[in-house]
Amino acid sequence: MTIPSKAIGIDLGTTYSCVSVFTNNRAEIIPNELGNRISPSLVAFNDSEIMVGEAAHNQMSGNVVNTIFAVKRLIGKQYSTEIKQYLRRQPYKVVGKNGSIAIQVEFKNEIRIFTPEEISAMILQKMKTSAELYLGTSVTEAVVTVPAYFNDAQRQATKDAGSIAGLNILKVLNEPTAAALAYGLSKKVNGEKYVLVYDLGGGTFDVSILKISSGGTFQVKSTSGDGYLGGEDFDNRLVDYCVKELKRKFDSDISKNPTAMRRLKVACERSKRVLSTSVQTNVTVESLFDGNDFSIQISRALFEKLCCDIFKNTIKPIEFVLEDAKLSKKQIAEVVMVGGSTRIPKIQSLVKEFFKGKSLNHSINPDEAIAQGAAIQAAMLSSYVPPNLERIVMYDLTPFSLGIETTGNKFDVVVPRKSILPNTFMREFTSAYNNHTRLSINVFEGEKTKCKDNRSLGSFILEIPPYPKGVPKIDVTFNIDGSGILTVTAKDRSSSSSGNITITRNQGGLTGKEIDKMMREFEAFQFQEKEDRDAAMLRYEIEEFVLYLKSTYDDEETEKVALSVAEIKLVNYIDSLILWMDNEPGKTKSMYQQKLDDLKELYSATSDEPPAYQP
Repeated sequence: MTIPSKAIGIDLGTTYSCVSVFTNNRAEIIPNELGNRISPSLVAFNDSEIMVGEAAHNQMSGNVVNTIFAVKRLIGKQYSTEIKQYLRRQPYKVVGKNGSIAIQVEFKNEIRIFTPEEISAMILQKMKTSAELYLGTSVTEAVVTVPAYFNDAQRQATKDAGSIAGLNILKVLNEPTAAALAYGLSKKVNGEKYVLVYDLGGGTFDVSILKISSGGTFQVKSTSGDGYLGGEDFDNRLVDYCVKELKRKFDSDISKNPTAMRRLKVACERSKRVLSTSVQTNVTVESLFDGNDFSIQISRALFEKLCCDIFKNTIKPIEFVLEDAKLSKKQIAEVVMVGGSTRIPKIQSLVKEFFKGKSLNHSINPDEAIAQGAAIQAAMLSSYVPPNLERIVMYDLTPFSLGIETTGNKFDVVVPRKSILPNTFMREFTSAYNNHTRLSINVFEGEKTKCKDNRSLGSFILEIPPYPKGVPKIDVTFNIDGSGILTVTAKDRSSSSSGNITITRNQGGLTGKEIDKMMREFEAFQFQEKEDRDAAMLRYEIEEFVLYLKSTYDDEETEKVALSVAEIKLVNYIDSLILWMDNEPGKTKSMYQQKLDDLKELYSATSDEPPAYQP
């Protein structure tokens, strides 16, 4: 009997990612190759390979400009003024490509361009591989989480990244909903209760209110957040402080040195974590500038002072979601703290103070809750549903109003903000001019009355017969699936020649051909990576074998004995093999394998029963 593939849950984080699977009647975190339960969301390139996760992190200080981090802040976005401002702090190179974001790196001594979706796919593939090693079977299905305020383009781009990585994305799940699932809050409900999920991670911030009812029904009532607020910003405040102190004390400016800045940031992040449990620590970096070591004492009080305004900014979205859901603080039964940055004591005290001393729910690891919730959802949606899994019904909301442009640049709402998902919405429109044969359907999202003040999602042309104005009846339908991904169609009721036209996204979404092309390239990268890894292992085996043989034939006792013809051939071959490994470029796995086979054959010929050797 074939064992069915397991569906996994992936928290694709800004700074760290985590993968989980529902097995043995619970969501289990899957460790990476080093046994760690979370993996750095990093991808690095050098002259020989692509490294993801821990391997990328370990080489980062010496390869700053080719190590990509915080790509979640870029996915699904345009190359805009906002993005350019954010990128001023990033050491790696980001360029615009047809209005979209492209990341430029040097890989195998060539300049290469990757999209944020491709970089994210490499991280997702790493999570997939860890799961397959853990489960001992292939994994093809997954639920991937995103911030609740992610718009359509960002959700679609995340789904595209999953496709490139070879995963069937069952659902793009909102992170607060995933966290609520992980806490198992539905099991504690008699009747209904309201839960506020405060999710502060490494690069994004989310606040959502969920209504949880007995019988396992989850309904998102309101959500808010900030895609540029998280632990990385706290690190940057420490970095800025240290740079100023360096300049003040030593008249040394390292701000234009990417390597020094990255090393300093790593040290600041480490110190930030220490300050969650200690009141004082040091930021220490060896040989930071001009061969000089750097060390500075940082107290928790100083850290809180440096980040005070950012900490306080996390309260504003709480006020917004309460007002938006028309709820008071007293009506919130639980405040669930999710994300690694919620370990910061000042964050906890601010939230607790806002809720008049209400205890905060820390009953599950904040780094792992979202991945565990995604795993529970994945098990519900997978082709193999565990028999003991309790069914839970979830209703998410549209974070923004959706509609089309009508006469005078007016934003005509078809889907009101906070509409329950999944859902289908339809409205009737007509033409504003006589004999109009081409209607432009321009789709926007936002809350402003003018389209120019909202965000364009895309457009398409609907061709109709030349009616008088006001005569045609055009049905415009917005369909939003369970992942919050939007399809818009338009149909002229009177014309049999026209039909449904599906919107084509122009905000970073990839076409089917682009995804197929990226999948092929991605598979080629994976194959080449395996070939390179196998070649490196064969080279290591040859080197070990050569060292053994050199020690055998170079010792003093051997020199006193005349070598046989076969032994002379072996010694000469070893000398030529060493030169070949040192000088010949472009060595492949098959070339190394042939050299190893030749070496073993010559060794075997030196005696009827040569000493056994196992490299």
